[in-house]
Order: sequence, then C-alpha cells, then structure tokens
Amino acid sequence: MKISTIILFIILIIGFMGCQNEELNVITKKIQYDVNIKSPSPDYDWWIQNLVGPERERLIDLIVDGAISGKWQAYDYFNDSISVLEVRTIFSDTLVATMMNDFPPYDLYDTVIISTISKSDIERIRFLEEWYINSDNLYFSKKIIGIAPIAKRLDFNGIERWQPLFWVYVDESFIKDVSNNN
Repeated sequence: MKISTIILFIILIIGFMGCQNEELNVITKKIQYDVNIKSPSPDYDWWIQNLVGPERERLIDLIVDGAISGKWQAYDYFNDSISVLEVRTIFSDTLVATMMNDFPPYDLYDTVIISTISKSDIERIRFLEEWYINSDNLYFSKKIIGIAPIAKRLDFNGIERWQPLFWVYVDESFIKDVSNNN
C-alpha cells in the first residue's frame, strides 16, 4: 500500500511540474492604464466599462477605507509615502482662484472654491502592472503592482480633470526598487 501511495505521489508531482513548464515571456515590466468602473454612457450594456454598484462600492471601500485607516500605505504621484491625515485631506480640497466678472467692467476677484470628493465620485481605477505571455498558446498573465482610485478634480486653472487620488502598491518590492533608484 505504501509503494502505490509513493508512486501516486510521484506521478502527481511530475504532472504538476509538467503544468508548470509553460514559459511566460515578459511583455513589459511596467504599464499603466485607467479602467472605468462606472459606465461613461447609459447606452452601453451594463457590463461594458462598468462594475455593478455593490461590487464597485465594495472595491472602492476596500481601497479607500484601507488607506484612510492606515491598513494600506498610500503614496503620492512621486511614490513618496503619505500619512493617513494626508489621505483624508485628499477628499476635501480648497482652491483659491481669480475669476473675472461676466459683466462690465469685467473686474477680477478672488474666490475660494471648496471641493469635496466622495467615494461615489471615484469612477476609474488606474493600474500599474507587469504583463507576461506564453508564446505557445497566447496565454496572457498580468501582475498588478499598484492601484490608484481616480476622480474628477479641479486643477489650479479651474479645469476639471481625471486625477489619481493616491497609489497603493500591492507589490512592495516595487516601492523598494523605486526608493533605491532615487
């Protein structure tokens, strides 16, 4: 009985190793792109560029609440770590802008614009990934390095733009490599 168990075990190991022989070739070590998680058009089918509401909310809660609580270390655009307090302040922004009256004499005046971002304003996720492919069967594999929630924000000129709020790196070796190269 023991010999048959050992033989079965060896066969399983050989079979497992045979499955692992697929060679994945690196396509790129870094690629960054945005994915809509809330459909930009009501004319699209529900699943095109869209996560259903509860799934989208769970994903955003996981990322944002984790960064706000300190469970996930958040980073800014330059890959510098930011504190929990800094993450919290991202969701409320104060901008001082110089505006021009719409009527004569078209005087300039300063105004304070306070904008807040709620979780429901996050409609995109930016991914930083590594891509691999098996040239024998076109099996494609991705490794997520980092994720950033994206919302529309006003820039210094008062123009609304898509902006990543912060980054969370799921591959800690990436941020160590970036830190060592600076």
